[in-house]
Amino acid sequence: MRSPKNSAKNAMVFRTLLISAAGFLFIGCNSTKRIAQETMLLGPGERAIPTTRGQSSTGTTAYTYDFDDHDFIRLEPVPIKPILPNGENIAEQLETATEAIEVSALVDSDFKSPVADKIVENYLNSDNKEPEGHCLEVSRSRFEKAYKEVYGHSPYQDLPDSMATQKFTPKRVFDLLYVSASKTDQDWRSLPEKYRGKGNAGAIAYAGMGTLVDSSGIWSGQLRPGALMQVWRFKEDYERVAEGVDVKKIDPYGHSFIFISYVRDEKNAIVGLKIADQGFQSYRPLIPRDYEVWWGVNLTI
Repeated sequence: MRSPKNSAKNAMVFRTLLISAAGFLFIGCNSTKRIAQETMLLGPGERAIPTTRGQSSTGTTAYTYDFDDHDFIRLEPVPIKPILPNGENIAEQLETATEAIEVSALVDSDFKSPVADKIVENYLNSDNKEPEGHCLEVSRSRFEKAYKEVYGHSPYQDLPDSMATQKFTPKRVFDLLYVSASKTDQDWRSLPEKYRGKGNAGAIAYAGMGTLVDSSGIWSGQLRPGALMQVWRFKEDYERVAEGVDVKKIDPYGHSFIFISYVRDEKNAIVGLKIADQGFQSYRPLIPRDYEVWWGVNLTI
């Protein structure tokens, strides 16, 4: 059912798409800045301890994105009350250890995704956990590398024919959704609205390779290690991107990365997410107030 195939051409197509989308791509996470305040992770179940250090810069990459607003993000060791799609206050769900344990039970602990496990394994064993570059390319490379190691070929080879539109092949649809290549024309709007603006999570879910997890599910403990994620700083930007917008007229800000594990406090309540990206934010846990819109995809492959 799965046969080996050379995917070098597929990777080149994705990189070409990534570069050609420069005029309208708006995921601002090029790792050219660092924030002074960071967090050290002690281990599973232990509290995150904030520390500070001086500003530092990484080298710029050959392809630069102009939507970096890294100074906005700060880590504050205080309770967070994010805005969820259904209007619920997640802080109420995480007030006690009992509630945190109960929501954790929503995750099928017996379910295993070989690709997700391989993504995490590769990251933990890597000597270069912050490769710089753009978040989209880094997350895709980690996903594709793990997929190849498990199945022997690129995930592009297993995309269903049903993803195709009258104009786009399944590969093209996957890439457009992955990079959230929003436009005002019908080409973008011909893609399923349910998956637009959700980046890697939307593309992988539409391909039948995973299950979407929204903000409520993410912060109630339903993510599995190795899940890919797309987030947006402002809900309004996410909605406009999903609808189709001329991004030259706005300055949206989002990020693409991989979920590694939850960070919990002494009461076992979730207080952050440990992630793998290109070095932009992976040096400290993400907290709910970092972004207004959160999407993840638990892999089922």
